[in-house]
Amino acid sequence: MDLFSLNAFTVFLAIGALGFVFLMVSLVFGEIFEHLDASLDHDLDHGGPGFFSTRVMSVFVTAFGGFGAIATHYGLGTVAASAVGFVAGIALAAPVYFFARFLYDQQVSSDTSNRDFVGQLGRVVITIPAGGVGQVRCRIGEELVDRIARAREAGPIAENETVIVEEVIGETIIVKKR
Repeated sequence: MDLFSLNAFTVFLAIGALGFVFLMVSLVFGEIFEHLDASLDHDLDHGGPGFFSTRVMSVFVTAFGGFGAIATHYGLGTVAASAVGFVAGIALAAPVYFFARFLYDQQVSSDTSNRDFVGQLGRVVITIPAGGVGQVRCRIGEELVDRIARAREAGPIAENETVIVEEVIGETIIVKKR
């Protein structure tokens, strides 16, 4: 046997090693590879990591190579070892994918949109004079948000009154007494 001859065992080990090196590089350098092809990297329906993200794919390639090498070591042919490697790659990459999706879904944003305010109850924190502006505090999710407010009706709305947000115009909310 020649020192440089390639057999299935060597090829599978090389594939596994390449996947492992790529996994280590992507773990050390973070998101540097995540921007290569954003259309494959992110789940197009929900955002967040997709099954083709670099970490998931490198786990798949590492498992494919490693389990393929083990299968050839135990006497399976190249096609059967490839099938074992494929199944093992899916079995090990899937938990990585689902865990990454779980972590992505746990992210929260403090951004509030105008539609979040309409219909919400608020409390006047700075009196809204007739024809003028005051300030109203609303609870959006778990966050208290203060906004500049105008009264829908002609009269003033005193401090600590409860109001309902009817409309949002720019950064100003239009409220009425409850």
